[in-house]
Amino acid sequence: MAYMDGFVIPVPKGNKARYKEVAAFAAPIFIEYGATRVVECWGNDIKLGKTNDFRTAVIAEEGEEVVFSWIEWPDKATRDAGAEKVMKDERMQPKAGEDMPFIGARLIYGGFEVLLDAKA
Repeated sequence: MAYMDGFVIPVPKGNKARYKEVAAFAAPIFIEYGATRVVECWGNDIKLGKTNDFRTAVIAEEGEEVVFSWIEWPDKATRDAGAEKVMKDERMQPKAGEDMPFIGARLIYGGFEVLLDAKA
């Protein structure tokens, strides 16, 4: 059964193009190490909740948008091995003086077992 890594990330609106560039750079590396799909979604219809919502979950500030993304893996074992390789890959190491286009301190992520996968 497939395994998913899920992410919710606040990104300054002015960094949308840079975020997409970084995501497009990283996606093939995840796929090289076993991921079957990488999806990045830019929030454009996030309703304010009465108790919580995507914006409050990541403490998004004025001028920030929320990215919702996931990485699909064939199974948890492939994800565990692949994620470890991705983190050690020199291509994924920050370059001196290069700022990331997102707010990493407020990134939320986790691994998820698929319970249902319904398709049309």
